[in-house]
Amino acid sequence: MNLLPVVCLLPLFSFTLLSLLRRRLPEGAAAVWGVGVAGITALVAAYVGYQFLSSPPVGGAHVQQMWHWFSVGAMSFDFRLRLDALSLVMMGVVTGVGFFIHMFASWYMRGERGYVRFFAYMNLFISAMLFLVLGDNLLVLYFGWEGVGIASYLLIGFWFRDAANGAAARKAFVITRVGDTLMLIGLFVLIQAFGTLNIADIMAAAPQKWAVGDPMATAAALLLLGGAVGKSAQLPLQTWLPDAMAGPTPVSALIHAATMVTAGVYLIARTHVLFELSPFALDLVGIIGTATLLLAGFCALAQSDIKRVLAYSTMSQIGYMFLALGIGAYPVAIFHLMTHAFFKALLFLAAGSIILATHHEQDMFKMGGLARRLPFVFGVYLIGSLALTAIPPTAGFFSKDEILLEAYLSGHTGLWALALFGAFLTAVYTFRMVFLVFFGEAKSEVHPGHGIAHHLPLAVLAVMAVIGGFIHLPLGEILPAKGHEGAEDGNAIIEYLPLIVSLIGIGISAFLYLGDRKLAGAIARGAAPLHALFKNAMGFDWIYRQLFVKPYLGIVHVNRHDNIDVAIGGIPVLLRGLHALLARTENGYLRWYAASLGLGAALIAAAVIA
Repeated sequence: MNLLPVVCLLPLFSFTLLSLLRRRLPEGAAAVWGVGVAGITALVAAYVGYQFLSSPPVGGAHVQQMWHWFSVGAMSFDFRLRLDALSLVMMGVVTGVGFFIHMFASWYMRGERGYVRFFAYMNLFISAMLFLVLGDNLLVLYFGWEGVGIASYLLIGFWFRDAANGAAARKAFVITRVGDTLMLIGLFVLIQAFGTLNIADIMAAAPQKWAVGDPMATAAALLLLGGAVGKSAQLPLQTWLPDAMAGPTPVSALIHAATMVTAGVYLIARTHVLFELSPFALDLVGIIGTATLLLAGFCALAQSDIKRVLAYSTMSQIGYMFLALGIGAYPVAIFHLMTHAFFKALLFLAAGSIILATHHEQDMFKMGGLARRLPFVFGVYLIGSLALTAIPPTAGFFSKDEILLEAYLSGHTGLWALALFGAFLTAVYTFRMVFLVFFGEAKSEVHPGHGIAHHLPLAVLAVMAVIGGFIHLPLGEILPAKGHEGAEDGNAIIEYLPLIVSLIGIGISAFLYLGDRKLAGAIARGAAPLHALFKNAMGFDWIYRQLFVKPYLGIVHVNRHDNIDVAIGGIPVLLRGLHALLARTENGYLRWYAASLGLGAALIAAAVIA
């Protein structure tokens, strides 16, 4: 486990090297280096994980100091890494899924301008994400948190020559900064209360210092929730994620499906003790997740861009993870995080293969008939879709249905019912996408992807999307699991109800989108205002534009001549004028100096007498 720092530093070193050599390195060498470093990082992570599982450290965690960072008064901050069961799962997802996405990207991005730069950014992201999940204290975690933010900005705006891509990158950066600022304030609250940002120390001391419901515990939990909501694209900071699809498809797979958007889930799970001290904050986590999964489900129904459908499905699945966290089912949330990484990365990469095969077409209504001409991609896409819809024996069935069962058994029947309806929406929009893309009349020429860099990542992720549900995560010592009696005896119908609902959703989607699709078109036209509302993300972008963007632009317009700078610039102008005026008194005439002395003396005398 002494190799743990290598896991974080190796991709960071690769980023530095690729950045320095980006104008000299040929495309082939960049691919070998970028993908190779990701692969070596995954192998080192696997070896470290094997050591951890074969020889568990005392206390269930291995802590390794890299260096002393800085000191402030009596407080000392060290740059330390922590490997326990939770960070092991996250490290495995980041490095394992990240490696196969890197491999696919070497095929997908071939011939693109900035090929070397792309892999530099991807390696930077992997390094930052690893610092985030392996940080022993909240400051190291926050270091990685901001690192993935800047890497996300760079990757979303990779094709920066298109103004829309730059706008999408800025939007993601600004909106997530709102959450990051709340999180930073939360760190100030914690360090003021505990004198440290060490996660283990805070989790141990918090129940001793704060009673359940303490206002300070609630404040700290809500501020951390603000950071989680921003990074994981949950209400009300969810609007950046669909626009982030402007980046290359491998970016969408890595950042906006498998890793970065799950950072908020990891943060809440890691600091779950603080949320348990604030029942209000914990309940709010579940409510936000449920509201987001419903909103995203409705919005996905009206999208025509294949990547935007997948983006909304990501928001929805993260919502399920938040629901699990909100009901205290922390291991189940992390379980779904892992399975979701497998099948959503698979879906995004397969969508990228479709997009390239159809000459960069992303409109599903301009596709069709691809099942016969892209049989391999159709097969893996179908597996990913079944996992997203939670159809057995795929991984999504085991993780998502466990969330729904836990929600019901824990007494949150309202949230359970809404999440169950969300499962129905997931089935409808997912297979709407499948039927539009792969069935019906062929509308364009296609050029199938080929080569090991194309086939292997899709095949491996497809296998993991099936068998991932059978992986046992050893999270019991890190995250408390709430057991419920009678799950097998009296709630059999509750266990199978999500599957029944999903199958009904698939049937309705088949009825509407297989065949001539006239009924689906008639429904869309008949409910045009509702369809427009769903397609435009429930109007959140419009609302935020009215509340924040337009007032800001108004202030900018008033200050278009930079009146503040003009006012401040007037100070040196005034001083220079006074200097010129006083300089004129230095004229060398003795009578002028004598008169000045006399006038000064008279003024002083008058002031004294008065």
